[in-house]
Amino acid sequence: METQPSTDNFDKTMGIVAYMTLVGWVVALVQSNDKKGPEKEFTAFHLRQMLGLMIIAFCIWIVQIPLSLIPLIGFPFAMLLSLGIFVFWILAVMGAANGQRKELPYIGQPIQSLLGKLFE
Repeated sequence: METQPSTDNFDKTMGIVAYMTLVGWVVALVQSNDKKGPEKEFTAFHLRQMLGLMIIAFCIWIVQIPLSLIPLIGFPFAMLLSLGIFVFWILAVMGAANGQRKELPYIGQPIQSLLGKLFE
């Protein structure tokens, strides 16, 4: 788990913007194309984290559709999955706002290893 602080406010801003919907993610991706070195690494890290969160959220959304049809347990379980994604998102935004490259608990390391050198 890497928690190196970033010193540039622009890096922090792009890290936060990467977590603000798909449009924000695209804006951060376009802005990071002009950067090199540690600045690009910081934004690329957060772009990968958010891409992983978006993929997981999409898969959960697909699972929620039939799951919510199960009486009594389906809907609460589906909402619990959504709440989990929301908590991971909050943790990721807080890490970016603090200027840290901090992997998300449980899912951050697999996301980074699967997406590898994407956006660098």
